[in-house]
Amino acid sequence: MAKDYSLRLESNRSELVKGIRDGVPIGLGYFAVAFSLGITAKSIGLRPITCMITSILCHASAGEYAVYTVIGENAAYIEMAVMVLVANARYLLMSAAMSQRMDSSLSFLHRLVMGFGITDELFGISIARPGTLNPNYMYGGMLISIPMWAAGSAIGCFSGGVLPDRIVSALSVALFGMFLAIIIPPARKNRLIGAIIAVCFGLSFLFSRLAALSGISGGTKTIILTVAISAIASILFPVADEDDREDS
Repeated sequence: MAKDYSLRLESNRSELVKGIRDGVPIGLGYFAVAFSLGITAKSIGLRPITCMITSILCHASAGEYAVYTVIGENAAYIEMAVMVLVANARYLLMSAAMSQRMDSSLSFLHRLVMGFGITDELFGISIARPGTLNPNYMYGGMLISIPMWAAGSAIGCFSGGVLPDRIVSALSVALFGMFLAIIIPPARKNRLIGAIIAVCFGLSFLFSRLAALSGISGGTKTIILTVAISAIASILFPVADEDDREDS
């Protein structure tokens, strides 16, 4: 019994160290992106401590940017909640996929913490691990990446009030670079995705210019476009599941 406990403890410690090791490059990337988000937060009047708390509770670039956009427009809380739900809906699928790799005896508390810590990158390195997923590996990644995300956001917000306006403006472009880095690779691999992205750009511009929609906030327009375009695309161009591929 004591030997089994010792082996399990050593395994957990080893997985934690591996998670910390793999979380370092992720944390460095998070710091750079969060710095730009902090500058965005400063431009709408938020304080560094507010940015840090927001980043700890919502460590997702798209979701956090949506929060700042809605705050900047003085929109309603319900609109903020819907925006974050839409922007972060993919994490529901990631959580479901990760649950299939967990030990059936894993406690609800472990599952809850792991679900809270899911990001695109942490999910990627965790799901790539062979065999049953040890929660300590993900905890190691979270110990590095999430604090660096929060620190980058707070420092970016602070720097936004200290650095010259030209430098702040230049650094804020990094946020748009991040979004381009997300959409360009899949658009190059799949022409359909590229066409849908182009439609999104065109309709977003059209919505911003139509006088009939001038009374609707930018956040609500984003929600409408996101839900409508994704629903239409899924109906017109459904993705075949594994069974359909095998039949083909």
